[in-house]
Amino acid sequence: MQRKAYVPGVAALLAAVLAGCTGGSGDGGPSDNSNPGSAGTATQAAQPGRYATLPEPCGAVDEAILEELLPGLEELTDEAQREKAYAGEATLTYDTDRKVGCRWKVESAEATDHLLVDFERVVSYDNAVSDDNRAEQLFAGKRAAAHLPAPTATESGSAGTGSSPATGPSSSPSSSASSSSGSSSEFPSGSPSASPSDLRPRLLEDLGDEAFLDDELSSSGSTTEQRTVTVAFRTSNVIVTVEYAEQPAVVGAVPDSREMQDRARELASRLADSLSG
Repeated sequence: MQRKAYVPGVAALLAAVLAGCTGGSGDGGPSDNSNPGSAGTATQAAQPGRYATLPEPCGAVDEAILEELLPGLEELTDEAQREKAYAGEATLTYDTDRKVGCRWKVESAEATDHLLVDFERVVSYDNAVSDDNRAEQLFAGKRAAAHLPAPTATESGSAGTGSSPATGPSSSPSSSASSSSGSSSEFPSGSPSASPSDLRPRLLEDLGDEAFLDDELSSSGSTTEQRTVTVAFRTSNVIVTVEYAEQPAVVGAVPDSREMQDRARELASRLADSLSG
């Protein structure tokens, strides 16, 4: 009799265990055929940027362009010196997949010219922010740091008067302060048709996804004034910066703003085309 009473108890216990293992969604237990995605849609990762690599910076500028920006190259007679000058010098970087650059410095009878080309590939580590959006954020900070003057009424079509043709924070206070009829001496005409408003730091169109130009004149603690023209642009997740500087050898000479801006913009346009190609 005890044996018959024991068996039903074991059967009941076994049935309860089996019920717990095979419980469906109806009793609150997990279901073997449940869809993991039904509990909620997973956040889709933001799109990667267009560029996964960067160009070799010291080979990114054609020799003809180098000769135009650095006139002293053609004055070099020593073959070893010429080769070294054309080759440029790679900037220090710890991750060539993310940031590379190259600089050139050449002296001539009239001036010393400097050229820097810098490429930065932006990668976002936030799944909610794409590489392009992160690059856009960084470029906005770079543009803000340049302290571009507000556009004039002629440039923007608005009623604002704009600001005087000032440059970035590193401009020489004396040169920034010297002006006549609202025109700063930092921006000589360069040609009869050029005006200070034409040459002032500004946003640029038709260069990458967005771009700007900065133009600064400073004495650099010497009796000659150095002009530095910077053209920066962004295309997708790559930010490119061209920095072109010239310091005349003759005291009192001022580098031509129009000429330097045209040269820097031409180089930036060629670099943009090479990235798009």
